[in-house]
Amino acid sequence: MENHNLTVLSEFILLGITDRPELQAPLFGLFLTIYAISVLGNLGLIILTKVDPRLQTPMYFFLRHLALTDLGYATAVGPKMLVNFLANQHTIPYNWCTTQLAFLNMFIINELFVLSVMAYDRYMAICNPLLYTVIMSQRVCWVLVAVPFIYSTFVSLLVTVTIFISSFCGYVINHFYCDCLPLLTLLCSSTREIELIILILSAFNLLSSLLIVLVSYTLILLAVLGMNSAEGRHKAFSTCGSHLAVVVLLYVTLSFMYVQPKSSHSFDTDKMASVFYTLIIPMLNPMIYSFRNKEVKGALRKLWKDLC
Repeated sequence: MENHNLTVLSEFILLGITDRPELQAPLFGLFLTIYAISVLGNLGLIILTKVDPRLQTPMYFFLRHLALTDLGYATAVGPKMLVNFLANQHTIPYNWCTTQLAFLNMFIINELFVLSVMAYDRYMAICNPLLYTVIMSQRVCWVLVAVPFIYSTFVSLLVTVTIFISSFCGYVINHFYCDCLPLLTLLCSSTREIELIILILSAFNLLSSLLIVLVSYTLILLAVLGMNSAEGRHKAFSTCGSHLAVVVLLYVTLSFMYVQPKSSHSFDTDKMASVFYTLIIPMLNPMIYSFRNKEVKGALRKLWKDLC
């Protein structure tokens, strides 16, 4: 590992996705398209759920915050990644690297718990329809999005500060953005304690949020199976289908990255998984909620007619 004193370390070098020059331009075009679709899709969903009077329910309130989160972590990674495709030197200033890691961790953790809140919201809507509007008041909804945000901010700052108060003996990051695991390989001191902190927090975040989702959908399934009306069962499943698709996409990707054995751990594999959850998932989420949701499609058609 190259020696590099912390007192003079002002920037890191990002190796990026590939070092093959002939792939830089095609990858730039591909990821620019993906990022542009992600920004337009999530911004459109945020605006639509804010202005359309038919989309002023708790479900769309949480969907708006999911779109904000998707937009946040795609933007934490996307623009710098695109610039590096065009630049000769793939550098990132020390402070920018710190900021990128903090925001990315915060948005990813927040996404896990917003998805959990959305599962709880579907449980309340299907299993307690008469009390739904009373229990899921505007005040309760704000609390349910504020608590994950505060918690994710705290955890992100804890991990980021723990890494960056340590001394770095290297400055070449084997990734296309500043992430925890590649940064740990550059530290001079033992990383065992930091790795343990990250492992415990990652396991807690993944398992606790997943547990809320599983319990909510188990109760929903039991309630739906007890319905006499086939139309009621279809309506209940249709409102959950989009959310379940998003949950499966995110949890499978994150589990693949953090649960695989250390012996088979590969930064190249991590890069591919990271592309998926930092850029592809934020692009897919608005599409999933738009194409599978009649109310969103109806609001889009109405907005298009009004504009035309």
